[in-house]
Amino acid sequence: MTAPHTAPVVVITGGSAGVGRACSEAFARDGWDVAILARGEDRLEDTKDAVEALGRRALAVSCDVADAEAVLDAADRVESELGPIDCWVNDAMATEFAAIVDTTPAEFQRVVDVTLMGQVHGVMAALKHMRRRGSGSIILVGSALAYRGIPLQAPYCAAKHAVRGFADSLRAELLHEDSAIRITEVHLPGLNTPQFSWARARTEGEPRPVPPVYQPEAAARAILRAAHERPRELWVGRATAKIILGAMLAPAYLDRMMAEQVVAQQQSRAPHGDRPDNLHSPAPGPYAAHGRFDDEAEEWAAVIDPDRIRRTAGFALGAVAVGAAALGLARALKANGRQRQRQRWGRGGLLRLW
Repeated sequence: MTAPHTAPVVVITGGSAGVGRACSEAFARDGWDVAILARGEDRLEDTKDAVEALGRRALAVSCDVADAEAVLDAADRVESELGPIDCWVNDAMATEFAAIVDTTPAEFQRVVDVTLMGQVHGVMAALKHMRRRGSGSIILVGSALAYRGIPLQAPYCAAKHAVRGFADSLRAELLHEDSAIRITEVHLPGLNTPQFSWARARTEGEPRPVPPVYQPEAAARAILRAAHERPRELWVGRATAKIILGAMLAPAYLDRMMAEQVVAQQQSRAPHGDRPDNLHSPAPGPYAAHGRFDDEAEEWAAVIDPDRIRRTAGFALGAVAVGAAALGLARALKANGRQRQRQRWGRGGLLRLW
């Protein structure tokens, strides 16, 4: 059965594989109609079928998010065929596993074009329609690597850092307009997705996520939560929280740790062989949400709202400050009373009492 056309509409870029595929199904189960933007037409149709099997309307649009006009046209088509866009999820990304000295300028540019500019184009396309109505939410899918760069993924880390700066500017502009449109960043840990089987790599071993590894459905649940609650930011997984806090508190220590451990942690023992990659065109294969790490991936991840932590910490610090002030006042009053007593005794108080 096809649901009535009253459901909210979500657009998911990179929605045919990995986290995007998991999001497409999670939103459909939650009652959303889903527009899927991606390059691989076979996987697009497969995802569309999965959404429709869950009883929701689906629209599959073949689109490279690095092409601004294509993204704008896709948004127009969604509005025409599915209805007003309530939520836009910017999930599409590209990466390359290689040292900076082994990365060509063109490869670096391509990763930035997809991972950074793809999100910029998505925001512009969403705002074109949302600003007319004065409502909607935009979710920028980030990473722990948006706070802390790691070796072998410099272009991706640079792009994710830039997305954070872009989000800050965008959020401030919308607040200046007194807009009801909300921006949420969802920062993810290492996930069991197909990207490690199709990312371009110049490493000795096959690329792999840095452990702990989580299933993409854990990320999808957090992104769906963001669509409902619209917080400023969410951190998914304990590793994400550790990396972000570590980057704030001990960056030099993290430099050494990354140098000593993370190059090896991003490679499996299996040698890296020749295989197609997806940097410039879709990789062939029946990829869906999961990659090849099911045997070690955790199903559930803690989701942290850092604003709640800040508010709790602020309340606790405020309580400590009030307590300290009260204690100080009590000590001052007590000291003042003793001083007055000494003054009375010094003026002959003893003789009068006698």
